[in-house]
Amino acid sequence: MATVRVVLRKKKNKAGLYPIAVRITKDRKSSYLNTGQYIDEKFWDEKNRNVRKSHPNSKVLNNFIIIKVAEANDKVLKSEMKTEYETVAEIKDKIVVSKKLDFFIVADMHLQNLKNRNKHHQYDTEFGRLKKFKEFLGKDSLPFNRLNVTILKKFETYLLHQKKLSPRTVVNYLILIRTIYNLAISESITDRGLYPFGKGKMTIRIPESQKIGFTIEEIQILENAQGITEAQQKAIHIWLISFYFAGIRVGDVLKLKWADFNDGRLLYRMNKNSKLVSLKIPEKAIEIFKYYKDQSTNDELVFPQLKDVNLSNTEEVSKRTQSITRNLNRRLKIAAKQLGIKKNISMHIARHSFGNISGDKIPIQMLQKLYRHSSVTTTIRYQANFIHKDADEALDSVINFN
Repeated sequence: MATVRVVLRKKKNKAGLYPIAVRITKDRKSSYLNTGQYIDEKFWDEKNRNVRKSHPNSKVLNNFIIIKVAEANDKVLKSEMKTEYETVAEIKDKIVVSKKLDFFIVADMHLQNLKNRNKHHQYDTEFGRLKKFKEFLGKDSLPFNRLNVTILKKFETYLLHQKKLSPRTVVNYLILIRTIYNLAISESITDRGLYPFGKGKMTIRIPESQKIGFTIEEIQILENAQGITEAQQKAIHIWLISFYFAGIRVGDVLKLKWADFNDGRLLYRMNKNSKLVSLKIPEKAIEIFKYYKDQSTNDELVFPQLKDVNLSNTEEVSKRTQSITRNLNRRLKIAAKQLGIKKNISMHIARHSFGNISGDKIPIQMLQKLYRHSSVTTTIRYQANFIHKDADEALDSVINFN
């Protein structure tokens, strides 16, 4: 009789984490099925063979383990019911063949990894994209040997012409599919020889995007806004704080605490990449903060939007932040229209506006520090959207003749 147990294998990966695997044992011989999930050894409960409650995603991981063990048990029971004898390797092969070669099985691994890393907004976005890919295919499964250039090009056309998505958004769909395919290769689930991306196959080209920020005059209109509602004014306050601190992301603005401000500086850890940031508090920001310090009913957060949210629950914070951002953007658009600003406005435009005004006035290394980019190359590419001086002078040198 074959037995199925979940175990934590002792071979750690480069990140120092250990793989959770399903072990199938028969006739004193064992074979292992990798679940694709890795944890720190301290989070593994050897006695109960599950993830300890101290792990931030223990509930999700333990549910995932239950499903994987159930799948393996199902195959083992069916094997035991047969008249012909099957070895543990043959039982494993049947489980692997039935499950591991499917694109959406690996996609679920990718989504689970996002949850484990608390990337909840990215999880929601990519879950929706995979759902749209399933709708295009008309089925919930896709073997890797059938995921070819023809399907990818048809999907690209479908998104562009039937769903009317922008070229940049379509590229994001293709990048997601490529990411999942690369995960499958790294986990030895499929062979690189089938890889449909690259030169002579499906080439992903990121189209140039137009980033338009506000001018000094337009920002001054926001700073001196009159005749708008209190809700619209508060939305503008959050937008301005983002701008004053070099385009700090809205999720970080909403989580600012009074304790983050000391000795005239803001010190906080970015949510996106956990980088520690220290910035001087501009006088204009201090004036806005005074209003919220006087009005605050929450001793911890500067802005009240997240006051009823459990900040230790990253999934709840992510979902609430998305909802708040939509409301802020709606109020900003109404206020901007009323103030006579014709450009599109959103919370993210605050970051573009800092880039637009800084132009080529600030050394690129300093901009990298202000933007909190990991690579100066990223900063150069981002800032190229807002540096026009050289091109303008070159144009003038040719056409400005008498």
